[in-house]
Amino acid sequence: MSLAKWFKERWVDVSRPKEGGGYEPCGREEGGKRKAYPKCLPAKKAAGLSESERKSAVRRKRSAVQKARTLAEPAQVSTFVKLKRAKGR
Repeated sequence: MSLAKWFKERWVDVSRPKEGGGYEPCGREEGGKRKAYPKCLPAKKAAGLSESERKSAVRRKRSAVQKARTLAEPAQVSTFVKLKRAKGR
C-alpha cells in the first residue's frame, strides 16, 4: 500500500463506538485529554471486526499501554491475536 493511499483512509477509534453504530474518528481534539489511548484502525477493517475481536484488541491495547508507561515507550498492539499451535501437530 502506498503512503498516499494510507493517508486517504478514514481511521476510527474502535474503543469508542457510537450509539447508532460505527465509531468515533481517531485522534484527540486540540487540547483535549482522555483517560484511555485510542485503538485506531481503518474504518473498513473496523467494520469487519466481530464484537469479541474488537473487545480483545482494545483490552490488549490498554494492557500494553499500562506496561509501556513503566518503560516510557509507545504501545503498539496487533489487532488480531496469533494463535499458538499445540506441539505435535
